[in-house]
Amino acid sequence: MTNQNHDLKQKLTPIQYEVTQNNGTEPAFRNEYWDNKEEGLYVDIVSGKPLFTSKEKYDAGCGWPSFTKPLIDQEIIEKVDTSYGMRRTEVRSKTGDSHLGHVFDDGPGPEGLRYCINSASLRFIPVADLDKEGYAQYRNVFR
Repeated sequence: MTNQNHDLKQKLTPIQYEVTQNNGTEPAFRNEYWDNKEEGLYVDIVSGKPLFTSKEKYDAGCGWPSFTKPLIDQEIIEKVDTSYGMRRTEVRSKTGDSHLGHVFDDGPGPEGLRYCINSASLRFIPVADLDKEGYAQYRNVFR
């Protein structure tokens, strides 16, 4: 086990580690943010890089947090995923190389995308905490 993996095992909960490092999936409707309605920023649990905001979050009825688009396109990597006999598009964070979830073309909005993301790969920063958590530059997103 590399030092980085050991450090992550110490920092993350078992489900966070399984999802982000082993391409796992948490249970639908039994995860932290699937029904979170609070306004704020969703960041990569590993790197802390901002990924999504509550402005693009919507209830897709799938049991996981769903977003119409990422906050910063360059922080998202999409890869073909043929696991479990399916052809899907995996979504990973560029900086943290964390498995986040998958993107589907059945979403609302002009792009028609649904980023279906595991709560375990995210940390939520409420708008009121942006400054103290070091994300003050994203405050204008919520005005």
